[in-house]
Amino acid sequence: MRHWQVERRRRTRHLIELGGLVVKAGIVDLTNDDRATIYGAMIWIAEKLSSEDGEHARGVWAKLGKMAFEMKRPAR
Repeated sequence: MRHWQVERRRRTRHLIELGGLVVKAGIVDLTNDDRATIYGAMIWIAEKLSSEDGEHARGVWAKLGKMAFEMKRPAR
């Protein structure tokens, strides 16, 4: 398999996994699959991470995420 094909498959898998996190967190159901709302929330997260409170937010969110992974939280 060519290098670009391997990289493309790796990128595709990564994107699918990220989409799975959106579903697993219940965001799709909570927004009624409104992609503008989901995208807006992601923009808000990015702005928060780039603010002066970004490191604190990253720490809090990382802790919550690790706890959720340990509990193997199902999709809602």
